[in-house]
Amino acid sequence: MTDLRDIPLLTRRFYFLRHGETENNRRQLIAGSLDVELNDCGRAQARAAVALIAPLAITAIYSSSLKRTRDTAQPIAAALSLTVIPVAALNERNWGEFESQPRAMRARGVTPPGAETPQQFAARTLAGLASIAPDGVPLVVAHSGTYRVLCQHIGQDAGTEPVKNCRPVRFMPPLDDASAWRVEML
Repeated sequence: MTDLRDIPLLTRRFYFLRHGETENNRRQLIAGSLDVELNDCGRAQARAAVALIAPLAITAIYSSSLKRTRDTAQPIAAALSLTVIPVAALNERNWGEFESQPRAMRARGVTPPGAETPQQFAARTLAGLASIAPDGVPLVVAHSGTYRVLCQHIGQDAGTEPVKNCRPVRFMPPLDDASAWRVEML
């Protein structure tokens, strides 16, 4: 496991936003590494997220390189006069043969043919998080898998359901050695 100190992002407050809804989300299909687009609802969610994020003093926006995250981040970046910085290592897990199949096909501990293992995905995701600049208040726009890796790495429960589309999450580091990370849905 990568030490938290090896990832500058994990030394300060930051925000996370899962991309807006896609047809795969709506239909309960695995998108994974497929470059699917936001649907009309997802585009509306991205526009609505601007009002939630504008007061947060965000200084930089990082997103996976997949279209659904870039298109979610873009209205926020435009409103804040920032540029979206794509980080391909933050892309969702490659699910191989399970992509475009029902989510119910996933089974704990099973890596389908052509897919990344959970360990490979976590290592790639952590490397992507480590590439985020060590200053300011960043917003990371990514995927439910990214959120799960983040929570697991800081010792927090990600829950059994995916983080909701376009619901901002604040990550606050421990205040001292006796406290834990705080993860707050906004």
